[in-house]
Amino acid sequence: MRRCLTSCFVVVVLFVGPVFAQVKAKAQNVPEIPYESVPNFLKLPPGLYMGEAIGVSTNSKGHIFVYTRSANTRLFEFDQSGKYVREVGEGNYGFEFAHSVRVDPQDNIWAVDEGTNMVIKFNPAGRIMMVLGHRPDAVAGALASPAGPASPAEKYLFGRPTDVAWDPQGNIFVSDGYVNHRVVKYDKNGRFLKQIGSEKAGSERGQFSTPHGIAVDAKGDVYVADRANNRMQVLDNNLNPKAVYDNIGVSWTVCISPGPHQYLFSSNSNPNGNTPGSWDITGEIYKMELDGTILGKFGHASKQLGGFQVVHMMDCRNPNEIIVAEIESWRVQKLILEPLPAKTSAGR
Repeated sequence: MRRCLTSCFVVVVLFVGPVFAQVKAKAQNVPEIPYESVPNFLKLPPGLYMGEAIGVSTNSKGHIFVYTRSANTRLFEFDQSGKYVREVGEGNYGFEFAHSVRVDPQDNIWAVDEGTNMVIKFNPAGRIMMVLGHRPDAVAGALASPAGPASPAEKYLFGRPTDVAWDPQGNIFVSDGYVNHRVVKYDKNGRFLKQIGSEKAGSERGQFSTPHGIAVDAKGDVYVADRANNRMQVLDNNLNPKAVYDNIGVSWTVCISPGPHQYLFSSNSNPNGNTPGSWDITGEIYKMELDGTILGKFGHASKQLGGFQVVHMMDCRNPNEIIVAEIESWRVQKLILEPLPAKTSAGR
């Protein structure tokens, strides 16, 4: 009975949400980056299937973690060749409706679940080490839906969070998300420090409308995929606004390579349902400098291998090997990019 009530909560919450307008990127004359897709990259064992590929991340060994929505939300690990290794957190109370997975510099695995409003830290062995947020009580599920006036965002409660990142000091940044529209900073032990944005969507600098992805560079600056505002916002480490990149279309997800020279990636993903006309103006991923200079783009909307059918998240640990998780094709692709010629730039 408890399971049934919890499922009812998820249905109520997840079908109440914003409607996204899809736009063409403003950047002009952007060089195309040639690439190839590795065929049959991930190899699932017989009887195990991928659902919606929602999150993807790699660890220091090159192992790939995929967070997927299927009959149940599940977190799979594959080795660097794409061979299945194990399932992490099977039956975990915090898994209901996947949204993102990230691996931190210590190879801890972090899962962000919008169905349970939780961010869960696993150590490399797969044991739970920290939980941020709280799963709504099953008996109160319907009352917790976002219908009606928004209530003030709370320090330790999320409203369908979307992503997580860390700075070099280990401080934790959470984009929160669909119900709230804010970025929250915690220290490495999970203690609340600061937030920017609120429970209400906004379009001014320092406001968000569905912050859908987040990443932090080596200096501690924070990059937020401000999806429904069709832009990326850059904040300093204290969450003060620094810059806006609004020429890259709908910023669905953001990724920063480790360095020493760090690159910024953002996806102008074609929308869920592939609305009429959207395939002609969306689907590409941009490779950028941290200052917003666009170096090139790659990809297009397509159901076929090599194209993308709604990129929800990507891994860029190697900036010339991008791994993308797609919602509507139920797949993960590994893309091999050709290196760019020196001093190539465009789109500013």
